[in-house]
Amino acid sequence: MKRLIASLALVAAISGCAANTGGDDSIQDVAAAAYRGPAQPSLTVFTMVNNRTGGGGHSALMVNGSQRVIFDPAGSFRDDRVVERGDVLYGITPGWLQAYKSAHARSTFHVVSQEIPVTAVQAEQALRLVQANGSVPGAFCTNATTAILSQINGFPPISSTFYPTKLMAQIEALPNVTTTKLFEDDPDDLKGAVRDLAKTQ
Repeated sequence: MKRLIASLALVAAISGCAANTGGDDSIQDVAAAAYRGPAQPSLTVFTMVNNRTGGGGHSALMVNGSQRVIFDPAGSFRDDRVVERGDVLYGITPGWLQAYKSAHARSTFHVVSQEIPVTAVQAEQALRLVQANGSVPGAFCTNATTAILSQINGFPPISSTFYPTKLMAQIEALPNVTTTKLFEDDPDDLKGAVRDLAKTQ
């Protein structure tokens, strides 16, 4: 009984992760959508934090290497103009990056962004890992993110966890991490926020 209650509590804590029910875009669409950011190679962990409880609702990982993508495991950020394949969002221009964060920052959640500088080789390895990972089951967003980070050669050890704020705490302890937070007062409707933001892109 205790195990069942613990499992239900885990699902409730990370209910921001939902199974991807959309279809994958083609490899040709992925290639056409590639966008390379001007910044130095980096990895950014996104954590959606509940404003009332401080608990985590979702984890995601942005890779800025030969192209910039967001690994959004079991995520809900979808728009017809954003190419997605295997839970990886392509074509992450500055506008779409802001749209991603702003869609998750609302009256009930804020978004913590933790940027970690890496080498070009590490960024490219991370890119290949997220591309090869495939779609992630619901409630496994943080577990999938830690699995990617733990496979990057030379990256500090990251322990596996299902809890977004526990991953956030691990990243916070690393050297040279730049942390920013985004708070907004939008209604608690991610899909509506995505539609509204898409009109400005």
